[in-house]
Amino acid sequence: MTELAKKRPEFRNINAFKDLTTYRMTPAAWVSILHRASGLIMFLLLPFIIWMFDTSVSSEISFARFTAAFGIGIGFVPGWFVKLATLALIWSYLHHFTAGLRHLWMDVSHSAVNKQFGKTSSLAVLAISIPLTLVLGAKLFGLY
Repeated sequence: MTELAKKRPEFRNINAFKDLTTYRMTPAAWVSILHRASGLIMFLLLPFIIWMFDTSVSSEISFARFTAAFGIGIGFVPGWFVKLATLALIWSYLHHFTAGLRHLWMDVSHSAVNKQFGKTSSLAVLAISIPLTLVLGAKLFGLY
């Protein structure tokens, strides 16, 4: 290394309160973290997904119980909480699906992967998944 080149800072002991608060993550980093979080949410809500599918297709009576769960709730769980869990499931599916398509595209086109593509594709994932979640959430909560 020449003396004209600027020496990069070395972080040997990172102070979580001082250093991590000033670190700015890229959009690709946010999408990567949210991709993992959405997968975890879908995994944790799997019993809820199975319950929703089972009660919605078993019989007419169970379908009536399924639709009533969104209005009055299930046992001690209020209806707004069922809607909130469903909204979390909607977001996690939409985000995980669009981020998964992004990863598939990066796997297929190895030569097209660069820093600019990572930024634009991650912003596209957020620009697709968040508005779709808002639209479906508005429908879920009866705004239209």
